[in-house]
Amino acid sequence: MARPLRIEYEGALYHIAARGNEGNPIYRGAGDYKKFLEILSKLPLRYGIILHGYVLMENHYHLLIETPKSNITKAMHWLNAVYTAYFNRKHNRVGHLLQGRYKGLLIEKERYLVAVSRYIHLNPVRAMMARRPDEYQWSSYPEYIGKEKESKWLKCDWILGQYSRDEIKAMKQYKAFVEEGLTLNETACKKY
Repeated sequence: MARPLRIEYEGALYHIAARGNEGNPIYRGAGDYKKFLEILSKLPLRYGIILHGYVLMENHYHLLIETPKSNITKAMHWLNAVYTAYFNRKHNRVGHLLQGRYKGLLIEKERYLVAVSRYIHLNPVRAMMARRPDEYQWSSYPEYIGKEKESKWLKCDWILGQYSRDEIKAMKQYKAFVEEGLTLNETACKKY
């Protein structure tokens, strides 16, 4: 069976998601989450991508990735292959960790990036893994609102810049926007 063609072009922006094979967990503890983030942190330098956001759930993950070079397939293959090799070695297992290839939805930066980031950051709340998005540690949200130190590999500036040039003000306004989503039923990205 032929695989669908992946659309790649310079400057593309993707909402990426990948699930555990048969819905199984892809993280079994804090060490696995940390290792995935360590590998993920290498993507910007290795592939020149811009990572706008992420959330790591027990059996899947979501990423917001912009590709100044048209190389999403290579970047995602590397991320998933390196993490799967680590996971299989650590947990003494073989075979596929992820269910098929990742899913990638092209999004328009100006119209949807902020909304998709809210959807991603609210995932742990909607899955009842946290009461509030800032309580979930395996997400880019704590960095967005200044609760965690700014990393060099996550880029919050474009999204926060939609609110204010003043970083503190932008963080407060973004936090209000995300928390407003707690009462909304956003369905645009539910197929992930």
